[in-house]
Amino acid sequence: MSTLHLDAEALYLDLKNGIRPLLKPDGVLVGIWSGGAWLAERLQSDLALPGEHGVISSALHRDDFASRGLAGGGDHTRLPFDVKDRHILLIDDVLYTGRTTRAVLNELFDFGRPASVTLAVLVDRGGRQLPIEPAFSAARISLPPTQRLSLTRDERGRFSFDIQAVSL
Repeated sequence: MSTLHLDAEALYLDLKNGIRPLLKPDGVLVGIWSGGAWLAERLQSDLALPGEHGVISSALHRDDFASRGLAGGGDHTRLPFDVKDRHILLIDDVLYTGRTTRAVLNELFDFGRPASVTLAVLVDRGGRQLPIEPAFSAARISLPPTQRLSLTRDERGRFSFDIQAVSL
């Protein structure tokens, strides 16, 4: 296994600065459960944005729902605002195949039709299966399909990455 080291805190600072130009005056942050939700929560606070951020789960719209079920994410969608005609800045930790993003867009549109949806991610690891690209990514890396990159958060709210081997 490779010894890739990513500084999640440094990348978070890049993400924070990178999304500033993407924020619209009436826009809202929506984090994808769970790593993206952690990022959106901290960004909301660090950028002193008005209102609350939203959290959205992909569980109910995944194309592998029959085999995965809710996988611990079915009840995590919380959108404390009307999405209709809002500019949504969708935040995720790791973008890989694009399937989670597609599922989240389906979930989001169940709540109404936003004016726009812009995707920003901490890490884009390539390997897309769908034509989905972030407007901003703090890092672009390449990992083999046998490795999973996950964002973790400690009790103080500091971010780090975990790389795990997965079987195909």
